[in-house]
Amino acid sequence: VYIKVGQHLANLDLLLPQEYLSRLSSLFDDAPVSTYEDVCTVVKEDLGKSPDDLFDDFSRDPIASASLAQVHTARCKETGRKLAIKVQHKGLRETSKGDLFAVTTVVRIAEKLFDEFNLGWICDEMTPQLPKELDFTNEGNNAEAASAHLQKTRLDCVVPRVLWRSTTGQCLTSERVLTMEFEKGFPATDVERIDKEGICRRETAKLIASVFNAQIFENGLVHCDPHQSNVLLREHPKKKGKPQIVLVDHGLYKRLDPDFQESYARLWTGIVMADISQIKGACKNLGVDKMYPLLAAMLTSRPFDEVIERSQTGSLDARSNSGSGDKAVIKLYAQRYLKEIFDMLDIVPRQMLLIFKMNDCLRHVDYALGSPNNNLSIAGKYASRRVLDSDTAHTNMFGVFKSWIQYANVLLRINSYELWKWLSSTSIFLTNNRLR
Repeated sequence: VYIKVGQHLANLDLLLPQEYLSRLSSLFDDAPVSTYEDVCTVVKEDLGKSPDDLFDDFSRDPIASASLAQVHTARCKETGRKLAIKVQHKGLRETSKGDLFAVTTVVRIAEKLFDEFNLGWICDEMTPQLPKELDFTNEGNNAEAASAHLQKTRLDCVVPRVLWRSTTGQCLTSERVLTMEFEKGFPATDVERIDKEGICRRETAKLIASVFNAQIFENGLVHCDPHQSNVLLREHPKKKGKPQIVLVDHGLYKRLDPDFQESYARLWTGIVMADISQIKGACKNLGVDKMYPLLAAMLTSRPFDEVIERSQTGSLDARSNSGSGDKAVIKLYAQRYLKEIFDMLDIVPRQMLLIFKMNDCLRHVDYALGSPNNNLSIAGKYASRRVLDSDTAHTNMFGVFKSWIQYANVLLRINSYELWKWLSSTSIFLTNNRLR
């Protein structure tokens, strides 16, 4: 539980000092490791046999360890295919209830004692979600649902296939053991490896944002934990130089209801088009009235002044967007309105809490890949399509025509912006080559 809290805080790079972030980031990869004996105990208790009886070449040492479980490799006895076996830490299911109670109690007491301390949203997020994460059958179902949706989108994203039973009927997946086909990849924020593999950073950032925005605005079943260890990257096996994402760890998902999806889509469309009246209306539907500038700023990690500026210029980029200094400016902005941000987290729909976490993770990935404005254009495309589908579902021919014109206007602005960015980067690249 405490590691989970630390991992969430590690993504709040606009709010916390760098020293804290550096220490907390280690929790993504350096979580405690269970002994091999404990792993064997969990596997035998849940599946009825030891790892060596179930698999060939079961690794004694894990290839990865996280807050809830660790992953071992093995070979399927029937096919010889390489597998990834996720095994929950022994005793975690029993101790997590006490840990969760302790965290909740401390936070609630602190809120009573200190007026400006408002971290109850962390408890609101973790309390209903942690029991679901501890049930690996739930994670297996999420993985299959995500895989089915992503296949329809035709995005280059792979979800490891879950193995529920062997060909002989032996159970391979339970509440504490999850057996999957092994899919290789490296963290999508490893820019040195990306450059070494010859994969385009910009295309990688675009693909990652597309995967998660498709989940939000199309499917409504959303992976809410896309941190650096859960979004793996590799070169596409059939498309040289092109990225392919391997999405792992499907325990933390959120099902968005249709009304929330529509209001959220209208909010993002309003942000992209710098339509302040639409932003106000969407925020009101989400239960946020006067604090709409702050909600828009939190979603985009940009000052709302930029939306006002863009509403006057008609651009997707603000002239005040300074490039290399942006992150420092945004961090100062976030720290200035820290109390208001915590107040906002306490009043937004509970569905929004995990969306905020997902946005924090995606923003972290975008900055690492050098594409800080990437999610604005990608979210705009998927959100505007959701709005179009909603508006054309129950209207006359004139309404359908009007909705398509509005949708085309959004795409025109986004595509013009992306073309301008591509031409600018190409010009800089050619200039640098000439100077060499």
